[in-house]
Amino acid sequence: MEFRRTYSGAPWESQVGYCRALRAGAHIYVTGTAPVTDEGGVFAPGDAYAQAQRCLEIIERALEDLDAHRSCVVRTRMFVTDISRWQEFGRAHRDFFGEQRPATTMVEVKALVDPAMLIEVEVDAVCPEP
Repeated sequence: MEFRRTYSGAPWESQVGYCRALRAGAHIYVTGTAPVTDEGGVFAPGDAYAQAQRCLEIIERALEDLDAHRSCVVRTRMFVTDISRWQEFGRAHRDFFGEQRPATTMVEVKALVDPAMLIEVEVDAVCPEP
């Protein structure tokens, strides 16, 4: 089986030693994705909806790099620092996936790598090989 990897350029990828996403045949595993700007800062501090959207946009780019689409996503995991804002995170998730609804989990965590980050999203996808 062939393994393909894609990288977003986030500084943590080289520091920690991981890729943004890995494709193993029809299966794609997207690393926990935080709401970062292209320059490496935190995207939209304090805005739960915008941060969730940003995570999903970064994930979508990784999927596209591996010849996949958001419709291939079968499971998401949302790690949030304030579960009381679940509706904002959930609305961004719903708006992104529309009728292509994956299985999902949302859990509250104590902290993320930067205190301004409110969410990190992880994705699994299954998509026919190109």
